[in-house]
Amino acid sequence: MNIYFAPLEGVTDATYRRVHRESFGGVSRYFIPFISPTQNMRFTPRELSAIAPERNAGCDAVPQILTRNAEHFLWAARSLCDMGYGEVNLNLGCPSGTVTAKGKGSGMLCDLPALERFLSDTIAQSPIPVSIKTRIGFASPCEWDALLALFSRYPLRELIVHARTRSEFYAGTPHRDVFAASFAHTMLPLVYNGDLFTASDCRTLLEACPGTHALMIGRGLIANPALAQSLTGGEPLTRQALRAFHDRLLGEYLALYPAHATLGRMREVMKHAVCCFEAPEKPRKAIRKATTLRTYTEAIDRLFDEHALRAEPYFLPGA
Repeated sequence: MNIYFAPLEGVTDATYRRVHRESFGGVSRYFIPFISPTQNMRFTPRELSAIAPERNAGCDAVPQILTRNAEHFLWAARSLCDMGYGEVNLNLGCPSGTVTAKGKGSGMLCDLPALERFLSDTIAQSPIPVSIKTRIGFASPCEWDALLALFSRYPLRELIVHARTRSEFYAGTPHRDVFAASFAHTMLPLVYNGDLFTASDCRTLLEACPGTHALMIGRGLIANPALAQSLTGGEPLTRQALRAFHDRLLGEYLALYPAHATLGRMREVMKHAVCCFEAPEKPRKAIRKATTLRTYTEAIDRLFDEHALRAEPYFLPGA
């Protein structure tokens, strides 16, 4: 079973990816949160920190590019190739209003002729293989047939499908039936993404779609960092493993960032992981309200001392 760790800006940075890889198994590939090249043709310090080869050593990391400009895409792909990366991923899935207003991310799904021109100008010229992460449409799942037909014209490494439209953001139930029907209409390797929060979610999807090349998990893996490990035959999440992961991540961030920045990063991680505990409402509130590292660590101590892990730890949508 191939498990990919989805990129989540503000959470799955290079430090998080390394500590996760060294703490838990089961993840085949880690996708790096998107970089957005501009006419300056240079990476920002923040982007360089994310994609620096030495910060991603030892794992199969895939950088993701967010742009609507073919020239910018090819410059980034060539630069990443020079760094030693063997694949780039085109982000056609981001639903953020600030992104789609510029015609990027899932905003590119609105205009098929423009998307076709972009793909024709980039896929063949890219020095390394290209995969795409997409939604099934901008406003309606009815858009998917035309999108899939377009994608299938190009030799993509993989097509990662978040089975929602842009207008749905992360609400409602993913259209798994649309994903399941896709296998009859393409030869591209298909990867499923969307609301994979438990091991049973993953197994149910694979039973319904046995041709699925891989599963991409985001919020489910941040909440339960042992999910991929347990899916691939390893040990399920334990309190001890989660606490050790938390404490190591906290220490790594403190070595890199000031206390307020570390606090912000840890709160983002733990607002997901607190879902794995019974009765998480009170500790979630305490973690969210913590304004110093001292009050944060006190809230974490109470969480681990007073709350049991769920029998099947999983992410709670809306948390």
